Amino acid sequence: MKKVLSVIAVMAIAILCISAQSVTERSDDQRTLTVYAYDTFCGDWGAAGAVIPAFEEATGIKVNLVAAGAAVEVISKVRLEGANTSCDVILGVTDDVASKAYDLLEPYDSKYISTIPEDLVFDDSHRLIPFDYGTFAFVYDTEAGINLPTSLQDLTKDEYKGKVILIDPRTSSVGTGLLMWTANVLGDGWKDWWRTMTKNALTTASGWSSAYGLFTEGEAPIVISYTTSPVYHVMWEDTTRYQALLFSEGHEATIEAAGIVKGTKHRAEAEAFIDFLLTVAQVELANANSMYPVNTDVELPEAYDYAPVPETIYMNTDEEAAALVQEWTDIIMK
Repeated sequence: MKKVLSVIAVMAIAILCISAQSVTERSDDQRTLTVYAYDTFCGDWGAAGAVIPAFEEATGIKVNLVAAGAAVEVISKVRLEGANTSCDVILGVTDDVASKAYDLLEPYDSKYISTIPEDLVFDDSHRLIPFDYGTFAFVYDTEAGINLPTSLQDLTKDEYKGKVILIDPRTSSVGTGLLMWTANVLGDGWKDWWRTMTKNALTTASGWSSAYGLFTEGEAPIVISYTTSPVYHVMWEDTTRYQALLFSEGHEATIEAAGIVKGTKHRAEAEAFIDFLLTVAQVELANANSMYPVNTDVELPEAYDYAPVPETIYMNTDEEAAALVQEWTDIIMK
């Protein structure tokens, strides 16, 4: 199936183009929007390569895109710059660190929020608006010839020693998601799981990019990632070599969001960008990020058939995540 846009997305193009007519009458400075985003979005294979030019063409608004690190680093950059920040929109803040950003953002009641399932809208004030989501899973190399684990606890077995790549919960939302996942499935037993796995794993990487890079380079046959990770390999590499492991005990969800920075002088442009993310950009965002679109009207390519859907999904508040990361730091890293 080719990439298609829903009726609402097609309508959005017309709406955005019409609104851009008034924007184009402003000065060049007023027609510029500065977006701080996470590094993967801005990278060579990130969604920015398709989303940003399409937005600029549809609206006439020039985007100054700044790669600002991971989600927490994006937030920290805006906070450190304070009133002097040039940022109008932050993009890629996940639900597990959302509370760190709320005081920096202005609410925006986009009319397209109605296309998002209610259980994905984690901020009722709409300071952070979801644009895609996914579920964490361990991905394995089908050419590695390993026995497949069927649960989190299986990974602690000796046969997987040196064969699993983890990610640090303190430095990555993927690592935080894994921590929350183990807590939801194992209860207080998450502590023993991490004590064992920090010794059993090949390494605990600082971020997803470095972890997944080691995995695809063949350093280990199992890595923490997403149920949708195989989609990327099917779409862009035409291979089904890498597959996601689905555990009957359930999987942890993650939601990525964008927000308008408080005090922006480009409010109309920022709103147009958010609306674009929720409509026209949904398929490109999903494809590039190997995530699911939040807009339920969007059809996806057949490659998504290779993304298994968990029967049980866990979701937590960012306060719970922060508390657990601190406990993990105190117990595991002491």
